Amino acid sequence: MSRNASLSVPPVGGDLRGRAHRSWEDDVLPALERYTAIPCLSPDFDEDWEAAGHLAEAASLLQEWSRDRAVDGLHAEVLGDSGRTPLLLVDAPATGGRTGTVLVYGHLDKQPALGEWRDGLGPFTPVRQDDRLYGRGTADDGYALFAAVTAVEILDAASIPRPRVVVLVEASEESGSPDLPGHLDAASATLGAPDLVVCLDSGCLSYDRLWLTSSLRGNLVATVSVQVLSEGVHSGSAGGIVPTSFRLLRLLLDRLEDPRTGEVRLAALHAGNRPAVQRMPPGWDATAAFPIVPGLELEGASDEDRLVRRAWTPVLAVTGMDGIPAVRDGGNVLRPCTTAKISLRLPPTVDAASAKAALESVLSAEPPSGARVEVRVDGAADGWAAPPMDGWVDQAFTRASEELFGTPPGSFGEGGTIPFLAMLTERYPGVPLVATGVLGPGSNAHGPNEFLHLPMAEAVTVATARLVEAAGTRSTGKAG
Repeated sequence: MSRNASLSVPPVGGDLRGRAHRSWEDDVLPALERYTAIPCLSPDFDEDWEAAGHLAEAASLLQEWSRDRAVDGLHAEVLGDSGRTPLLLVDAPATGGRTGTVLVYGHLDKQPALGEWRDGLGPFTPVRQDDRLYGRGTADDGYALFAAVTAVEILDAASIPRPRVVVLVEASEESGSPDLPGHLDAASATLGAPDLVVCLDSGCLSYDRLWLTSSLRGNLVATVSVQVLSEGVHSGSAGGIVPTSFRLLRLLLDRLEDPRTGEVRLAALHAGNRPAVQRMPPGWDATAAFPIVPGLELEGASDEDRLVRRAWTPVLAVTGMDGIPAVRDGGNVLRPCTTAKISLRLPPTVDAASAKAALESVLSAEPPSGARVEVRVDGAADGWAAPPMDGWVDQAFTRASEELFGTPPGSFGEGGTIPFLAMLTERYPGVPLVATGVLGPGSNAHGPNEFLHLPMAEAVTVATARLVEAAGTRSTGKAG
């Protein structure tokens, strides 16, 4: 671990912020470094995940760290049957006569390296530089367990009464959470009926305030394969006679999107009217938010429009390809097959099952040139649009942002997908849901050089504590 500079603490936030900072420096960071070093890839990226044992190792590490916290009666348990990824449940009983339950969500599975990391950095080598901790899973979403349990610990250390807190950490989120419904069923008695759900797997537009997530897009993940030959042949012999699988694959993808504009062509994948950005402070700059090449023309008429597009526009991305050799290995061969992995982001209110049916229909109909086309949808996740925020939740979150930063919170629609929130909305209708997180400018989740912004992680820890405190005050009607 490289420590190039110490973390500066903003002179705001009162005693909880100071307690959070000391806990992160002394207790959280050493354990988070060990977690960062574990290659606990999500099952979609490691078909031998169960035999490899990395997900179980990460769950055990988080379980043992939680058990060592100074929280009376805390119970940490790892659940999981053969063939199902582990689930960590940390249960902290209420204090001070408070009632009710707050459920806090995070995940421990990771994306693969995905690209070359900068010199001195690596996906499973924790490196601290100034106020950043680099490594895969630091921000997405390894920090979440530590933030949630530390929030409980600092409340107890400050003798602030609170309700019961259950922290749920799953291990298949990066694969679309296929194991989560079964886990929720198995743990239903333990979870009970929460009074508040806090999800720590989301993002922020800046590091100068707290951010609420007002919506999340859904997602379809599919593989599309086009085969034209049983084996490769010399391109000089077959070229001009046998259509190439790559060109035919392009034709199929053109059914999904306009190649000139990127607009998704399937009506079933579009929502109705798009809402405006809520509580967006001035100054967000898309050119600074992403590592774009000089001169690139971005989509959208303005930065505000781009934020709305990111939250409410369907979009296609080709995220992987098989059947294509590296450039240095490419010979004069007409290849037999090309397979693409695609990701289709869906507006929050679009039904993923209906979108799946539309995708399969348009790609399977009338195979171009009579080629063999195979379409497999590997995951279909609904999006989520936040219901109107309960007044007490909004007040607690606003108080935390002003306490920590001296500014009110912002809110925006996030372009990613967290299946957990849609599942919880259906399972616990009417329960307030708060989605927030640390994935801000440059943090680069899923890409190379992912980092956790440590001051923001501490701020989210304190915000979680304030939300828990407010839930306890509301449930008893007593002053905090």
